[in-house]
Amino acid sequence: MKNSIHIRAAKRDDVSVLFTLIEAFADYEKLPRPEPEARERLLRHGFGDRPRFEAFLAELDGRPVGYALVFETYSSFLAMPTLFLEDLFVIPEARGKGVGKALAEFCIRKAVRRGCGRMEWMVLDWNTPAIEFYRQYGAHYLREWCPFRLTAEQLQNLAK
Repeated sequence: MKNSIHIRAAKRDDVSVLFTLIEAFADYEKLPRPEPEARERLLRHGFGDRPRFEAFLAELDGRPVGYALVFETYSSFLAMPTLFLEDLFVIPEARGKGVGKALAEFCIRKAVRRGCGRMEWMVLDWNTPAIEFYRQYGAHYLREWCPFRLTAEQLQNLAK
């Protein structure tokens, strides 16, 4: 019997499910789970008056098993938006059933509908399954681009 996969926009009522999936993703990537303050910001930033990201839930046979979180950036050189894929995660027991493919292709279609000039994301260098998954789409590893980051503390110090 073929599994039924459904992708839909997460709603405010889905926040507890989304948090559970985000925590599972943090565990998988060996990163700290969002603290209570971060969870509150996720709620406000995703489902408040001025959403800063969109989240989509993947359901397998009616059960939430994955999510994608996206937002737009802008390329001055292309003069077009970029859909940035912050997270794409499927719980381990649901992998190999087409859920990740459905989520990725949902985001690809969303980028096309929005007139985006590209879609970008980051993958941890040790995450070989994700790297191989994205290579199936012909995605390029941007070796010439080096990610940089300033933390909130650094931003505060620099802004003084």
